[in-house]
Amino acid sequence: MNASSDRVFHESILLAIALLEGGNTTIQHSFFCRLTEDKKSEKFFKVFYDRMKVAQQEIKATVTVNTSDLGNKKKDDEVDRDAPSRKKAKEPTTQITEEVRDQLLEASAATRKAFTTFRREADPDDHYQPGEGAQATADKTKDDLEMSAVITIMQPILRFLQLLCENHNRDLQNFLRCQNNKTNYNLVCETLQFLDCICGSTTGGLGLLGLYINEKNVALINQTLESLTEYCQGPCHENQNCIATHESNGIDIITALILNDINPLGKKRMDLVLELKNNASKLLLAIMESRHDSENAERILYNMRPKELVEVIKKAYMQGEVEFEDGENGEDGAASPRNVGHNIYILAHQLARHNKELQTMLKPGGQVEGDEALEFYAKHTAQIEIVRLDRTMEQIVFPVPSICEFLTKESKLRIYYTTERDEQGSKINDFFLRSEDLFNEMNWQKKLRAQPVLYWCARNMSFWSSISFNLAVLMNLLVAFFYPFKGVRGGTLEPHWSGLLWTAMLISLAIVIALPKPHGIRALIASTILRLIFSVGLQPTLFLLGAFNVCNKIIFLMSFVGNCGTFTRGYRAMVLDVEFLYHLLYLLICAMGLFVHEFFYSLLLFDLVYREETLLNVIKSVTRNGRSIILTAVLALILVYLFSIVGYLFFKDDFILEVDRLPNETALPEARESLASEFLYSDVCRVETGENCSSPAPKEERVPAEETEQDKEHTCETLLMCIVTVLSHGLRSGGGVGDVLRKPSKEEPLFAARVIYDLLFFFMVIIIVLNLIFGVIIDTFADLRSEKQKKEEILKTTCFICGLERDKFDNKTVTFEEHIKEEHNMWHYLCFIVLVKVKDSTEYTGPESYVAEMIKERNLDWFPRMRAMSLVSSDSEGEQNELRNLQEKLESTMKLVTNLSGQLSELKDQQKNRSIFKWKLRIKYLSRRVERTKIPKSVRMRRLSNLVKFYRIPSQGYLPRG
Repeated sequence: MNASSDRVFHESILLAIALLEGGNTTIQHSFFCRLTEDKKSEKFFKVFYDRMKVAQQEIKATVTVNTSDLGNKKKDDEVDRDAPSRKKAKEPTTQITEEVRDQLLEASAATRKAFTTFRREADPDDHYQPGEGAQATADKTKDDLEMSAVITIMQPILRFLQLLCENHNRDLQNFLRCQNNKTNYNLVCETLQFLDCICGSTTGGLGLLGLYINEKNVALINQTLESLTEYCQGPCHENQNCIATHESNGIDIITALILNDINPLGKKRMDLVLELKNNASKLLLAIMESRHDSENAERILYNMRPKELVEVIKKAYMQGEVEFEDGENGEDGAASPRNVGHNIYILAHQLARHNKELQTMLKPGGQVEGDEALEFYAKHTAQIEIVRLDRTMEQIVFPVPSICEFLTKESKLRIYYTTERDEQGSKINDFFLRSEDLFNEMNWQKKLRAQPVLYWCARNMSFWSSISFNLAVLMNLLVAFFYPFKGVRGGTLEPHWSGLLWTAMLISLAIVIALPKPHGIRALIASTILRLIFSVGLQPTLFLLGAFNVCNKIIFLMSFVGNCGTFTRGYRAMVLDVEFLYHLLYLLICAMGLFVHEFFYSLLLFDLVYREETLLNVIKSVTRNGRSIILTAVLALILVYLFSIVGYLFFKDDFILEVDRLPNETALPEARESLASEFLYSDVCRVETGENCSSPAPKEERVPAEETEQDKEHTCETLLMCIVTVLSHGLRSGGGVGDVLRKPSKEEPLFAARVIYDLLFFFMVIIIVLNLIFGVIIDTFADLRSEKQKKEEILKTTCFICGLERDKFDNKTVTFEEHIKEEHNMWHYLCFIVLVKVKDSTEYTGPESYVAEMIKERNLDWFPRMRAMSLVSSDSEGEQNELRNLQEKLESTMKLVTNLSGQLSELKDQQKNRSIFKWKLRIKYLSRRVERTKIPKSVRMRRLSNLVKFYRIPSQGYLPRG
């Protein structure tokens, strides 16, 4: 505030910029507190205000010189040309002079007058005299195009003011406009006036921007536009209104920067012009940001012709297309022609809500030249609806980040069908949690494009999977029909069969070359395999198919890794990836079938379960409620154990089962005794060895001769054998263990106990326990099927984002299909999340800053739930119609009440007149009646008053006093 040296002032501003760089909120708060607490803001802002005024006057003083130099340069060029060329160029030069000279002279005169007046009032001793201006103008050289220090100091000042408001600091945005001091300095308006002045709009020549904008001052103009943009974003509605409603033509000059060709600068440095247009479009978008009214949009449209705006969009697209073909275009650059055209398209999209003509022009018809530009921008532009903290809804239109194009269709389908719903029926939570993985996948897919071979394999991953499955089926068919291969050899065919096979191969090959359809490919493969079988033999053909399947599965694994980037996520993620381990096991089985035995190929058929969701549900019906099934099975084992104990104790002799013995085998083979018999009969008493014999019972008692002859044996000699018998035969028999035991006679003493034993086993184990297990499996499968049907129905009839159902959009202006495609497109929300991640935080708009903060806090309140702006607007229109109808009904009711009130008053008057007449007649009648009696007058009057009271005659107004 007290710096007398310009250098000290300049270095101080640079220090403040360094402190505030990147939107340092702590320094911003420190500035705000210092300026408000010490009450020095008036003097502080006066310094900037005065420098802006001085800079404007300096620009007004030098703008005439620049235009004159341009005119002199044109004349010099004409003098140096040859005569023929001068004749050819004569007509266009004359045309330019006729159109432009009047405005140049008017601008020069107005500027010279303003400059002279200011210099005379400010410092008459230090500047030119009024008469010296014209002479000085003629003597200027090219070095005079350099801006003076008074103007160049504005660039760091405006950068400092921009950084004060960085990250949408609402307090400082308002503070720049009003300091609540005795004298307020509105730096927002002054910045706008400075933009008007430096662009030369004060002279009224909006079409002559190229005469005022050059390489020297274009950076300052860009900085001015960026500062004005930062004043408005957030949004700061007061600053938006301040810029839009200012008495200067600030909006018009910003619009002119977008619509006009800024030549000659555009011929030399088109990149600077594109940056200028880009910043101007951002400023207009900032002025309309987060507004629910149409005032600012209508102010922008006031002097804008929609056709010119659309032409600028198409021109930018075509220019970007040319540069793209030349290889000079940085498509990722912020000011590339296509990006600039995209920003202008978004501006036009926002303005089209308030202008039907512009809305019609933005719809590509496909026949008009340049419509491919509108189609391109429409395809790469998305819109979403968000919910603010005050629960109001806002629509955001944004460019789709280029990285979003790398999201694969397989990932989209997987997310769409597998996202889980929460208790409120919303899928937002799970979708939001998966967004980080999807973003990483996009980055990996982008890197994958740099590996052509791996990318080609990954792109055809589903094709490799289909080949593996078809080969597995084919190899198993060959093994099933022809194994063992000892008797199958490759032989010679009869000539007509061999010729038929060769003909089939050639025809199918021709079909595949002409029309590469799946059926033709299958026919070619089948005929080729048949030819190989009869040429080289079945076993070599099977070996070739197995080797080809192994190679194909290796390519598939490369494709899988290429799509998912499994190795890039580390060994831990690779081991925990079940899908990767499954495909690795599949490859191992293919190798074992090739090198170990052909029967391993049979395991490959289980891939059908992995490929078909219905079979997966069959498996899930057992595994989903596995704990219930296991506990029920444990209960069944306990019951079997109890029944085995009872059988061993009471019905040991009834466990006699028929057996089918192998030839030349005894009941207990000694020479070749199996492991099972060793385990089961380890405790059986044997006479030959004398082992475990507590009594001299002979071996024939355990296996009687008659039973041996009839191939029967006891199966309950030990408790373990009883358990095995009851478990094996009891559960497998339809009627329980009673179906396989000896049929007892009714004369036996344990006949009743045996009946009860069989019935209890049948009811408790067979009917109850087993049916419980079957019921759990069947109910689980039914639940899975109903869940699948319900899920498909929800996907078809419910919005993924807001959860509104299809019937909510019946008889509305927006259909359900339009709603899920344009308003609440789930992939548009993912693109916006990605945009927030890849965009520089200092470049955020107000809504983007809000969403970025919510994402950082993992707060999902910005997603619309059970709400849509189209329904809200239609509901409000319906409410307005209803209010209008109610108002009309109220007016008609008021008229009716007024008429009834008038009629009622008339009836009251008539009734009153009738009452007076009636009472008069009655009083007259009573008076005559009293007068007929010959009694004193006082008594007659008393009787008259009594009669009046008796007849309830009101005395007021009807009877005379007394």
